[in-house]
Amino acid sequence: MTESKSDILKSAKLTTIELFARAGGLALGLKSAGFRCRAALEFNKLACDTLRANWQNDDESRSPLIYETDVRNVDYCLLREWVGEIDGVVGGPPCQPFSAGGVARGKNDARNMFPEAVRAVSELRPKFFLFENVKGLLRESFSDYFRYIVLQLTYPALCDREGEDWREHFKRLRHKAQKESASDDPTTYRVGYRLLDAADYGAPQRRFRVFIVGIRSDFRLTPEFPNPTCSSDKKIWDQWVSGEYWDEHKVAIKARPEITRTAKKRAAELRRQYGLFPPPGARWATVRDALRGLPDPRMRNDVLNHEYRPGARPYPGHTGSAYDEPSKALKAGVHGAPGGENMIAFPNGLYRYYTPREAARIQSFPDSYVFCGPTSETMRQIGNAVPVKLAESVGNSLSRQLRGRVMSKDKQFVPALIPFSPLVRKNLDENLSVCIATRNKMEFSGLSLLV
Repeated sequence: MTESKSDILKSAKLTTIELFARAGGLALGLKSAGFRCRAALEFNKLACDTLRANWQNDDESRSPLIYETDVRNVDYCLLREWVGEIDGVVGGPPCQPFSAGGVARGKNDARNMFPEAVRAVSELRPKFFLFENVKGLLRESFSDYFRYIVLQLTYPALCDREGEDWREHFKRLRHKAQKESASDDPTTYRVGYRLLDAADYGAPQRRFRVFIVGIRSDFRLTPEFPNPTCSSDKKIWDQWVSGEYWDEHKVAIKARPEITRTAKKRAAELRRQYGLFPPPGARWATVRDALRGLPDPRMRNDVLNHEYRPGARPYPGHTGSAYDEPSKALKAGVHGAPGGENMIAFPNGLYRYYTPREAARIQSFPDSYVFCGPTSETMRQIGNAVPVKLAESVGNSLSRQLRGRVMSKDKQFVPALIPFSPLVRKNLDENLSVCIATRNKMEFSGLSLLV
């Protein structure tokens, strides 16, 4: 029996199964947005230990079930019997196949788990799904395979045949997309994707992630994404126009870093544009903002996961994160914590590695969140995580849609991947544009999914 849109509105919380749960950043953010994780699947033992340590005293009446397993061995029909009906499938398939730091072999990498994400959607037929990955997934060299992923998630019932090459399957999916118009078929999904920067949503880190969201077609909803709440302009204003940032941190004028030429030019432009009033919204959070209140790790302290590691030094390509800017993207590293990528560059010219607790704050985990394992492994878990605030923002946007508070009654659905008319083509280009944030401007580059 097909579920109506009203069914999902009766539920107090939207329930999920999470694949590739890692240390729980996505689950924690979605929980804050009103989702309830029923089960988490994760292969890494220490990551599972971290999940257990933080979820065993969960305030829900029923804590999520944690399965330490390879998702390729999961029987989803059996899993559903154990956890009950769920509303959504979420997760972050391993990013190394599409990451610049992970060899970027794409579909040819044994770690590519997108086929398993598609299988979960195909077998569970959830009301919605949400997957995230690195921005390298949008590389031109992966464009055909990315289109293939989107089409598989749009038509999960059209599975690949035994022994069929992915390109042949891709051809059949494209043929189906060309033939079909928008429908309310509950076996298909309306799929959208967006490249988001965690700094735009309150995380103190420039971390780009691709989010792929699908809503089952019978709900007649087109996936939407959150608007940024924080900006570089507001940070520049607070630092170099009003000075509020330095006053807030009690930084004397002599101790402040020298303003860069770029920031100086932008500050002058903002003065002319806004006059006496600041730009709207909140500022990008900086490393200094994130670490406020933490003791110096070189001194004895009782803060969880806050141990000092000596030996930090910059080298070409790894110069650390400026103290008064959002952090560079934390990385997991193939063998745990990488060198120069996960360190702080202080204004006085000194450098220091992030402690695991500091890295967790950069990923917007609460201080009460425990990470299990040696330092190299905890840093790997943290570096692999989805920033909690970014996950919460995406979750809030999706939750509002599913609960019927966003879509207006007269908003017409424009089917993705079906290039019939100039209007459809125009909307397709707009909806599937990738917004790539740079320090001083917004650049738009479209990755066409026309078939």
